[in-house]
Amino acid sequence: MHFTCEQRHDDGVLERAFTLDEIPDILWTPASASATAAVPLILLGHPPLGLARMYPRLAARARHAAADGFASATIELPGSGDRPRWAAAEKARADLRRTLEAGEPVGDEIVDALVLPLVERSVPEWRAALDALLTLPEIGGPVGYSGGIISIGVRLALVEPRISAAVLFAGSYVPRAILQEARQVTVPLHVLLQWDDEANDRQSVLDLFDAFGSKEKTLHANMGGHTGVPQHAGDAAARFLTRHLQ
Repeated sequence: MHFTCEQRHDDGVLERAFTLDEIPDILWTPASASATAAVPLILLGHPPLGLARMYPRLAARARHAAADGFASATIELPGSGDRPRWAAAEKARADLRRTLEAGEPVGDEIVDALVLPLVERSVPEWRAALDALLTLPEIGGPVGYSGGIISIGVRLALVEPRISAAVLFAGSYVPRAILQEARQVTVPLHVLLQWDDEANDRQSVLDLFDAFGSKEKTLHANMGGHTGVPQHAGDAAARFLTRHLQ
């Protein structure tokens, strides 16, 4: 874990870029965090559009979390940003575009090729980042996950025992294999769904929510497209994490 740069924002939040196994990452910690006052951690998930493009939204989420007393961290996903291009992922995205442009249904083969390899590659990287972050004296437990891609969040919630609760953002296709894994997920969940999301298979998300094995699970659905999540929905998700991580 190698810190490459840092900046202190006006609200006291310390933002540090770091690399781990040559993967770019970012950590935000509130002013209250110290070696004698470790704070809980939220892992910020996001779509594979690159950290540079996603930075404004991620930083806003992190600073909002810092105001509630949480540290936040995120990582560059495989094939995104400055990481090496991934031919199989590029082909899967091209196949999806052609299918949608032709007005044809998106079959399991395309969904699996698009999502499952990304889950297989990124989840171990998230876990390695968590290992490193929890060695810092100012970072403690518990740990939450918040964001998309939803299948990555499902896999992490299943295999990572240090995650105590998760906020999952619907907005990507869900393979049938992930649907089966969801039955074994038991941590408290809060799922955000934009009802008119043009990039989302709404029924697959409803099926996924139904499959979760968690005793506490909430579906918060709102009208609107992918980027139209209302403020009250984000506030509800923040309250959920505060309740379970403090």
